[in-house]
Amino acid sequence: MKTFGWSFAITAVALIVAFFYGGVEALILCAILGVLEVSLSFDNAVVNARILEKMSDFWQKIFLTVGILIAVLGMRVAFPLLIVGVTANLNPVQAISLALEKGSIHDPGTYAYLLHDAHPQIAAFGGIFLLMLFLDFMFEERELHWIGFLEKPLAFIGRLHGASVAIGLILLVASASMVRPGKEIDVLIAGVLGMVTYLLVNGLGELFNLPDENDDAAPKSKSKSTNSAGKAIGKAAFMLFLYLEVIDASFSFDGVIGAFAITSDPIIIALGLGLIGAIFVRSLTVFLVKEGTLDEFEYLDHGAHWAIGALSIILLLTISVEINEVITGVIGVVFIGAAFGSSILRNKKKAAGDATKTQQFSN
Repeated sequence: MKTFGWSFAITAVALIVAFFYGGVEALILCAILGVLEVSLSFDNAVVNARILEKMSDFWQKIFLTVGILIAVLGMRVAFPLLIVGVTANLNPVQAISLALEKGSIHDPGTYAYLLHDAHPQIAAFGGIFLLMLFLDFMFEERELHWIGFLEKPLAFIGRLHGASVAIGLILLVASASMVRPGKEIDVLIAGVLGMVTYLLVNGLGELFNLPDENDDAAPKSKSKSTNSAGKAIGKAAFMLFLYLEVIDASFSFDGVIGAFAITSDPIIIALGLGLIGAIFVRSLTVFLVKEGTLDEFEYLDHGAHWAIGALSIILLLTISVEINEVITGVIGVVFIGAAFGSSILRNKKKAAGDATKTQQFSN
């Protein structure tokens, strides 16, 4: 309750506000969106936790305060308004006015319709960004493998310099070739921007000597923090925070767009996805860090990245075909659940092996 107390409190407030705003129907829709966002974000929480554990208490608090504002106001409110404003050539006031008019996702000219119409570009950007994240993790040489018959060949392919970029571009071109006529160039540009964003964020991380999230030698506890670096650590922590926010934003693309298939009301979406979903994901992230869950259950990192890989492919597929958001959520939960179960079995085998060695030594 210490970790999730605020999440439950804010959820209660959001549901009450939704009820007074639109009655029982609004309350139900708000709850559905909250559950949808949390189910889609288990992999997000795992990846966030691996990065957050390398940050100081100060920057962890920044992630939980400023980061919440970015997640709620930035991605769930301002981002859709920006997309609609740019694609429909509307100023901010006009975009807000159009959003408050609501309207069906199937009616041309409505806020939901315009946002859905921009889905191919959004999916290309987010899909390529997450694909690069997945490939860079899988292309790393490591001793521990979860799905060995797939991860070992991928690690071998990763020896080829630029392999992730080449694969990303091939899949981007394939996705753009299947989009409806007139959108091909937009999809290609958005996908390339997603790739450039990922490479730029990673490049800035290396510039400030950030520990790589896949580096087994990276510090995994606050006690190993190198506070003597002073100014450099400040810059590195800031870059980690930016990296974290970009990843968090990329994970929210599918949820933001998919929400309009459930309701076209931006207030309900902000309450459900933003307040309920975003705060629970952050609480789960903090829980994983405080409990040392990722170090205790070693396959969770792998499961999260396989879920990211699946999400990236789904996003690229949705450029040309409709895929229900429930499928996305279920795939993520399945990967995380399977990785958790495999980690428990691994820990039991290790414990049994250690007990056997101790008994043999005592004899």
